[in-house]
Amino acid sequence: MSLRLHTYWRSSAAYRVRIVLALKGLEYESVPRHLLRDGGEQRRPDYLALNPQGLVPALEHDGFVVAQSLAICEFLEECFPEPPLLPAGPRERAAVRAMALAVACDIHPLNNLRVQQYLRDGLGQDEPAVSGWVRHWIAEGFGALETLIGRHSGDGRHCFGESVTLADACLVPQVYNARRAGLVLAPWPRLAAVTSHLESLPAFVAARPEAQPDAPPGGG
Repeated sequence: MSLRLHTYWRSSAAYRVRIVLALKGLEYESVPRHLLRDGGEQRRPDYLALNPQGLVPALEHDGFVVAQSLAICEFLEECFPEPPLLPAGPRERAAVRAMALAVACDIHPLNNLRVQQYLRDGLGQDEPAVSGWVRHWIAEGFGALETLIGRHSGDGRHCFGESVTLADACLVPQVYNARRAGLVLAPWPRLAAVTSHLESLPAFVAARPEAQPDAPPGGG
């Protein structure tokens, strides 16, 4: 069994997958794809042949390629079910998926790299406008997540129940992005408490952007 993850150290989508790989104790080969160098290595023909969307991450598993971070995470959950990152019951699984998708579908896509690039280069927005856009949409999403965590967390240390789920693997990378954008977590104390606990766990530490082999010295 071989796993190859096409990744970029600061991609929050790849960060989610790295967390899941670490939680499940899976060894993998990291294949960095620099998103800025030479116009973006993810746009090279060899990578587009692998993943036509030209996005990271993409996972190769014994010759099979799957893209989209949540599809990768669910694939890993089905292939390597221990420890489980989705609850047993259908309602509980739906709740966790909804929280994960709130990040992956509603928050992250509005502030990822290519959206920011288009705001600057395509629409002529200056840096204060772009930064304001990013902070606005993260804050909108975090407000909803704060309520959902209050509804579903069993211990105040996890998004759902009392163990790590896919929702947690999505939350922490989005908080990383929020901090980069200059947001503080004070308006969302439940979300902040969950993040603080998760960031202390070994799997989350190992998956941090600055711990990746392609991270520049000092995490520039």
